[in-house]
Amino acid sequence: MSTRRDRLRKLVKVQEQLKALHETRHATFLAAASAAEAEARDLVGHFDQADSLSGLFPELYHRRIASAVGRQEASLESARQEASLIAAATARTNMVERAYKDVRNRDERQRSDRERLDLIAQKRGEE
Repeated sequence: MSTRRDRLRKLVKVQEQLKALHETRHATFLAAASAAEAEARDLVGHFDQADSLSGLFPELYHRRIASAVGRQEASLESARQEASLIAAATARTNMVERAYKDVRNRDERQRSDRERLDLIAQKRGEE
């Protein structure tokens, strides 16, 4: 059977991995939003050029621009949701770390108390 200290140590690792996952997803959503914004800007820039096909297919350009802006907004919303999940994961990680440190400190105190009691018992036994 594992001790509370071991379980808490494993839980700290899991919480840190979960936090890293949310941070990675947040960064991915921000990158996707940035790419969609760049695509929309690029399409708008090409729309007014003389050699552009926008004169022949304006609805296609408008649809692609609207799609890029929609993807950007969706990615930014997902990034905001991940940011709140990061905050929650950080809070959970901090709570588990505090509990782990408390248990570890308590175990250290108990071990040192036992060692002192053993030394006292040995000295009394020698007398």
